[in-house]
Amino acid sequence: MDKRGDYRPLPSRRDHNCFGCSPSNPHGLHLQFFAGEGSVATWVTVPEHLCGWENIVHGGILATILDEVMGRAVLYQLKCLTMTKSMDIRFMKPAYVGRELRAEGRVTGVLGEREATVEAFLYNSEEELCANSTGVFAVIKPEAGRKLGLADEEFLRWFEDYVKA
Repeated sequence: MDKRGDYRPLPSRRDHNCFGCSPSNPHGLHLQFFAGEGSVATWVTVPEHLCGWENIVHGGILATILDEVMGRAVLYQLKCLTMTKSMDIRFMKPAYVGRELRAEGRVTGVLGEREATVEAFLYNSEEELCANSTGVFAVIKPEAGRKLGLADEEFLRWFEDYVKA
């Protein structure tokens, strides 16, 4: 399952509290992202306290992982800020807590200047597809994010480094 050699790590911020990707949120998933050929990936082992049924990762947690990797694909591939507009998810197999999962996302299309379509896939350690998703994401140019107050100068400097990675 470990295909990390095919990916390079993307920069990570430490000064925020996102449940999905902040390394400093004590209750979060601490997702780290990696760029590959045409996709962004993350590997995660979901802790036991985030289960639904006994030993099975809660579907909302799987949705969070898929949403995060799709959003990072837009950030990295389109070099734009983004927010989820809509998301469809299919659950195929249970994903178990305490076992490594891999999620991979990629941009599949650009709908004008303000929207992108994205897909993501979540695999268990046996490389079986557990869930997949498609989404429509708002695409926001960094200059517009600045004008709208979505991002401060410190974040935008980090973002510039991120898209250069």
